[in-house]
Amino acid sequence: MEKVILSAVSILFFGMFLNAQTASSTGSKKLDLTGRPADHFVLEFQNISLFGKPDSVKTSGFSRGFNIYFMYDKPFATNPKFSLSFGGGLGTSNIFFDNKTYVDVKSTANTLPFRSIDAASNHFSKFKVSTIYLEAPVELRYYSDPVHPNSSWKTSIGLKLGTLLKAYSKGKNMVSSTGASINGKSYIEKEQSKRFFNATNVAVSGKISYGIFGISVTQNLTPLLRDSYGPVMHKFAVGFTISGL
Repeated sequence: MEKVILSAVSILFFGMFLNAQTASSTGSKKLDLTGRPADHFVLEFQNISLFGKPDSVKTSGFSRGFNIYFMYDKPFATNPKFSLSFGGGLGTSNIFFDNKTYVDVKSTANTLPFRSIDAASNHFSKFKVSTIYLEAPVELRYYSDPVHPNSSWKTSIGLKLGTLLKAYSKGKNMVSSTGASINGKSYIEKEQSKRFFNATNVAVSGKISYGIFGISVTQNLTPLLRDSYGPVMHKFAVGFTISGL
């Protein structure tokens, strides 16, 4: 799957590059970009799914992510409708699991345990596994109106390279088999360990927007867990984007 996605992204990059060169060769007139901001923040709110998830991994609810980047946008001199954007920031994900599932991130086992809890046992009413990556996104962008980007249609394709900063599990509100809270609804238990999770992350992304609002799609090429440390699962995210701030 990774090879197919990389090939598709390469073709798209090459096609956009050829389009830029073709457009510039037709002699487009000089545009005044003095009022266009060169840098901006990008915010992404995402719904996350796990591809390749086996039946033993029981997710639940709305798994979500939030990303924030500071980007520098450099228009092409030959055709300012195209630009290269690059920067850095944080990419976060929160994968929610069935409340009868416990993910033991501090286990000493060879693979990450996804334990099913007996219905008669105490368990958390909410449970999630979170990761935080320091990321460097790079995008090739197209603007329908490069002079007025806040009233322009925009599309982009890109890559995100990340390094893992933190991975942890979080259980909230321990309850009995009858559903009664044991330690109070505000009780939280966190366990932190990066051992099972991929230290690096590579993802491809695509966006389409009008003005500062848009939608984005991100496919992780690297699996969530390290090789041989658990099932091979890839994150896939669809989200809402605010850019140009």
